[in-house]
Amino acid sequence: MSSENHSSGKRSPDQSPVATSEAPSAVMQELLRGADEIIPQAELEAKLATGKPLEIKAGFDPTAPDLHLGHTVLINKLRQFQKLGHNVTFLIGDFTGLIGDPTGKSATRPALTEAEIKQNAETYQAQVFKILDPELTKVRFNSEWMSQMSSADMIRLAAQYTVARMLERDDFSKRYAAQQSIAVHEFLYPLVQGYDSVALESDVELGGTDQKFNLLVGREMQKAYGKPQQAILTVPILEGLDGVQKMSKSLGNYIGITDTPNEMFGKLMSISDELMWRYFELLSFRPLTEISEFKSQIQQGANPRDIKFLLCEEIITRFHDASAADSAKNDFIQRFQKNAIPDDIADVQVPMGAEGLPIASLIKEAGLCPSTSEAMRMVKQGAVKINGEKVSDPKQVIVESEPFVLQVGKRKFARIIPS
Repeated sequence: MSSENHSSGKRSPDQSPVATSEAPSAVMQELLRGADEIIPQAELEAKLATGKPLEIKAGFDPTAPDLHLGHTVLINKLRQFQKLGHNVTFLIGDFTGLIGDPTGKSATRPALTEAEIKQNAETYQAQVFKILDPELTKVRFNSEWMSQMSSADMIRLAAQYTVARMLERDDFSKRYAAQQSIAVHEFLYPLVQGYDSVALESDVELGGTDQKFNLLVGREMQKAYGKPQQAILTVPILEGLDGVQKMSKSLGNYIGITDTPNEMFGKLMSISDELMWRYFELLSFRPLTEISEFKSQIQQGANPRDIKFLLCEEIITRFHDASAADSAKNDFIQRFQKNAIPDDIADVQVPMGAEGLPIASLIKEAGLCPSTSEAMRMVKQGAVKINGEKVSDPKQVIVESEPFVLQVGKRKFARIIPS
């Protein structure tokens, strides 16, 4: 894998080294937006007060080929620092990916292969520049310095931390107490992440709240190697579409940044009005004053749906374009507010036979649900329609010889061609 920087990180002639025109309090207010914790905040304020561009780092292990909006909370914070004139490094943990991040895991996490890491890293780079400025972002790989370490170097690195300190980490302590295995190499993960801060001489490292232990190890590693210590800034974990659990592909409550505009629009419109404000805070680039004005408009009788439209349009424009956002909005209005069936639904041939097919099997065969059990659950929830008519019996057998429209939920349609 190439270890060259994506760019030199040089600024354009019309960009000031650091945005010092804002009062420090205003800068901190912007950085605190959507942040969970800054440790120590006084140190960060002191670093900002120097007026010098700071080295800002955030690491991402290429564990999945695509990013979702939950990942972008951290990338948005990188963008804030970048807009303030600081040097941003997007660090891809190709070396740490070989270890496997144990954060939040109840068992040893399988390590990725080098081929998987390379493919996922390439996808990450293509996606993050929908948010970050590619000309001002340095992309680095921690294999650049870690693969150069000798066995003796690794032993010296491991000597900087104790097992007792490692077991203070919540997931390690729980596994140890439950007599679940902890592989020795898992202890290396926070040490390597911490050494990344040494290698990059970072002034500030960003991470999710679940990464707080690792970020603090970075401070300790810098101290051990005689470097100035970084401040750390954590961001919250974004809730998924259900508003309860964290956004995750495995939980099916995510919005992928490569989702189609119509998928994005429909998913965003499905979130609760309460969750909408959380998404505005963590995902929107609109000023906080403007978001406060939206809340005032709703208190004065405005329809929350119209405010949610603005969030949808902003997000889709960011990852697609304004035309796609406008088209997705019009499609949503036509499809869901006028109960219209879209014109572009796929034709699916399904062998039904003379005796027909149980509704759950039909839904699965049409590819609208991954399993019959999930299909039955959707029927019980009243989320299944045939030609616009709700199907309420999960055991109903559908006998049709002519094409008909099958709908599951608000966004999944198929024109069934019986065969």
